[in-house]
Amino acid sequence: MAQEKLPPHDIEAEEAVIGSLLIDPEAILKVATFLKPEDFFDEINKTIYQACFSLYQRSNEVVNQITVAHELMRQNKLEEIGGAAYLSHLISIVPTSLHVEYYAQIVSNMAMMRRLISVAGQIAAIGYEAGPDVEASLNKAEDILFQVRMREGSRDFVPIRDVLSQYFEEAGQAAVVGEGEIPHILTGFTGLDELLGGLQKSDLIVLAARPSFGKTSMALNIARNAAMNQKACVALFSLEMSRESVAQRLLAGESGVDFRRVRLGRFSESDEVKIMEASGVLSETAIYIDDSPQLRTVDIRSKARRLRFERNIDLIIIDYLQLIEGEGRKENRVQELSYITRSLKTLARELNVPVLAVSQLSRAVEWRASHVPQLADLRESGTIEQDADVVLFIYREDEYYTAEQWNKEHDIEKEPYPRGIADILVAKHRNGPLGQIKLRFLSRIVRFDNVETEPILTS
Repeated sequence: MAQEKLPPHDIEAEEAVIGSLLIDPEAILKVATFLKPEDFFDEINKTIYQACFSLYQRSNEVVNQITVAHELMRQNKLEEIGGAAYLSHLISIVPTSLHVEYYAQIVSNMAMMRRLISVAGQIAAIGYEAGPDVEASLNKAEDILFQVRMREGSRDFVPIRDVLSQYFEEAGQAAVVGEGEIPHILTGFTGLDELLGGLQKSDLIVLAARPSFGKTSMALNIARNAAMNQKACVALFSLEMSRESVAQRLLAGESGVDFRRVRLGRFSESDEVKIMEASGVLSETAIYIDDSPQLRTVDIRSKARRLRFERNIDLIIIDYLQLIEGEGRKENRVQELSYITRSLKTLARELNVPVLAVSQLSRAVEWRASHVPQLADLRESGTIEQDADVVLFIYREDEYYTAEQWNKEHDIEKEPYPRGIADILVAKHRNGPLGQIKLRFLSRIVRFDNVETEPILTS
């Protein structure tokens, strides 16, 4: 009969860790943040480390051979582990505590391998269940594995000198970016990129406006510009529009052919040439579209991580935030939206990419004398304002005033009617200035273009 194979473990490393703790009261401080009692394979070593850990958690207790023996005696476990003689044995096999972190990392790594084996069993069980919803089963399996990774990926204190060293190293490399590496995503709108410095990794950017102001068009323009100009890989979650509609909008913007003609398929021979050329150009970009109408944040995270496994994602765009389904655990929609925005911010940090979430604005904008959006207009939608690193508003005066109304109230020579002019307001910028820029919205081809003006700083 074949001998059963034991899970990965290293008893010598476990003993070296405990021996180091017994001879050096400071050693526990180096390992307690990442090494847990359940990481030990041997039950005796686990029991002793648990005693050390209990003493460490009581801030006035010192960890040494005497205190650990006393703690084990108090728990009626001293004889169980081999008595004081075994503690002396552990001390004798470790001449110094200098390498305690190295030994502890071995123990932690072996524990991670054992968890992977356990997770494999759980995933196998999901497979054997043979549930009717394959996507739900895949999400469940990925969530189980994600929990293992999250435990491994917990962060600890880092000295400022290390952070500064990393900053200057990355800054020095910024001018020589390796193949496939994009330091930040450029929107393609000159003034906005100047204000923001591009869309930064791990940031949650919210692009908000009232209906029909062009927020979807702007999000698609950013996707196109990043994919075309920087060869960025863009994951686009279109909860409102079908993939066909997204493709038609991109074609209209790229070809310059009227969107209505593209949508209806009624165009001239010359238009067809332009559309075919635009199709060829767009086909070479790395824009991936998911038009599932019902998505939860766990689905978005799962699909984004899966695409990242296959491709190195540079930007995630979600259109739009209020259409994301809640998890069904919250009391009301405001709480659900708060959970959603926090989850999107977590996703941005986990994958280290900017997440651009399109959002609706509340009707409060319509009721004010001034229709310029304010951060308060987001507050009815959970914690969007607090969770976002950057908040962008689209404001268009030609949506509120006709040319006749405008001409009655303005000197048209100094202030001509702003037909097609959109103000992009940077209402929140966690790491930079506030301000606004002007873009031209070409509604015929659903595209925003630069206007040759400098951004106006407001802070």
